[in-house]
Amino acid sequence: MNAPPRFSVIIPAYNEERYLPRLLDSVDAARAAYRGGRDAVGVIVADNASTDRTAEVARARGCRVAPVERRAIASARNGGARAASGSVLAFVDADTVSLHPRTFDAVDEALASGRYVGGATGVTLERWSAGLALTFAAMVPLVWITGMDTGVVFCRRDDFEAVGGYDERRYFAEDVAFLAALRRLGRPRRQKLARLTHVKAVASVRKFDQHGDWHYFWWIPRAFVSMLRDPKGKDSAVERYWYRPER
Repeated sequence: MNAPPRFSVIIPAYNEERYLPRLLDSVDAARAAYRGGRDAVGVIVADNASTDRTAEVARARGCRVAPVERRAIASARNGGARAASGSVLAFVDADTVSLHPRTFDAVDEALASGRYVGGATGVTLERWSAGLALTFAAMVPLVWITGMDTGVVFCRRDDFEAVGGYDERRYFAEDVAFLAALRRLGRPRRQKLARLTHVKAVASVRKFDQHGDWHYFWWIPRAFVSMLRDPKGKDSAVERYWYRPER
């Protein structure tokens, strides 16, 4: 009987047949580079009611597919986690361009130190422009202040369960709420969130390709107002931006 993997990589996906293969190429490279061995990293694609060949692509690449019918990113993340068997969970978006090849070694080292309850790798972007650079720069102070980053988000399975996973009542900002919950969990243990910026993932900029390189400067205030009005709501702007993409 095979031992369960050390890592379960969970990829929530909706209609991602175009982008998923390049991410899986980089996951395979990181698995091959992992000191714990390739088989110590399992990959789960949480298929969030896709209407394209996402599930077929995932299965053809040897991934486990976890169907999740409720169209909410938090539900997809949790659905993938329920299908996982690893003691460490690592979440990454399906349109991510690539993982750093030393991602799993870096996460292992961070968790083994005992100083961290979980964390994220951070990201760099697949392309740059003035609008993208200013958007990125505007986000950096928030990351410094909160300690919450993006990219590959990771934690121990036990801690994921202790905080209740991702809040499925939220249609957006569920990732921020999850990291905030992990941070609260870690405080009594004197553990904080890790930022593994030496193994940054490369993030897609397809939202900027679709909406314009400056769109965060009008979209973020709109989303903030929506969140204040109803933190767990899904208004028309949220629906268009995250749940009815052009793909």
